[in-house]
Amino acid sequence: MTGDDVAETLAAMGPRLRTAREHNGATLTGVSCATGISPSTLSRIETGRRRPTLEVVLRLAKEYGVSLDELAGTAPASAAEPRTSAPLSFGDDKAVLPLTRYVGGLHAHKHVLPAVEEPPVRPRQVSHDGYEWLCVLYGRLWLALGVQDLVLRAGDTAEFDTRTAHGVTNARSDGPVEYLIMFGPQGERLRPRTPLRR
Repeated sequence: MTGDDVAETLAAMGPRLRTAREHNGATLTGVSCATGISPSTLSRIETGRRRPTLEVVLRLAKEYGVSLDELAGTAPASAAEPRTSAPLSFGDDKAVLPLTRYVGGLHAHKHVLPAVEEPPVRPRQVSHDGYEWLCVLYGRLWLALGVQDLVLRAGDTAEFDTRTAHGVTNARSDGPVEYLIMFGPQGERLRPRTPLRR
């Protein structure tokens, strides 16, 4: 692995760690209490402003119940998947494929939520620094944003300040939902440069 490969792997690890923490329903404060890593350090790692050490990654992998291969994006892909970049997945619950591998600025991910067997319940909400834009590619996504409940369909987009409590779940039982997320950890936003024409 070259120096560039190592830098890319470490840069992609922050969003994966954030996803793993949120999947476990944990707060930065809770993880800090369990691991001894300060909330500010955890936040800087998740947003790409700080590279994690091996000791920190080992502690967090144990806390979140994920493998180092999953956090590094080097877990073997299945025969049905392309052999490029393996997604970080959590059993049958969720798959996340990081699309950017650099430190700082906007981060992009593709998320896939499987079909739900039971009627969906209102998603658990979290809040944190940053700004998020999401676009549904397939299926129906239930976005709980503060006190609002929105069901987004393929082609629908939403953008919001992530300090507002938010959560998502699959809104349908007959298929998965796929969506893209652009996340600005420092509040970065997308900047349209072309005028809309009707």
